Amino acid sequence: MGHGERSAYQPPMTDAALDAKVLIISAAAQMAGMHPQTLRQYDRLGLVQPARTAGGGRRYSVRDVARLREIQRLSQEDGVNLAGIKRIIQLENEVSSLQTHVKELMAHLERITNERADLDAVAGPFSGRRRSHVSRETAVVVWRPPLPRS
Repeated sequence: MGHGERSAYQPPMTDAALDAKVLIISAAAQMAGMHPQTLRQYDRLGLVQPARTAGGGRRYSVRDVARLREIQRLSQEDGVNLAGIKRIIQLENEVSSLQTHVKELMAHLERITNERADLDAVAGPFSGRRRSHVSRETAVVVWRPPLPRS
């Protein structure tokens, strides 16, 4: 590389960097390939939620710009109207939340399965699961000794 040149490699952005609301509306609009008024409309419709400065200015994140591009794709390429796009976004958010919940439940299940295995190992021969079945019937049985053989 020559003097002042940079490598083409860029490390992946962290979640914090992707979610940082630092882009002013004109920059976000340019990155998304849209007019700033379109971003204002999408904000009013709840399709994107920019942060607000003390003076009321909108601030967007890199993740917001990606969402704006996806909204544009759904609208222009797939012909989905804005109400449909809003519903798609709601369902995607719900799926993401449910996937997180399933991961948490799977981790919990793994923990309690491991705890159960540890308890079974400690219980060893005293484990109730190893006993043979004992009948608990309430029938009365009369026992008669065998008769002497002649």
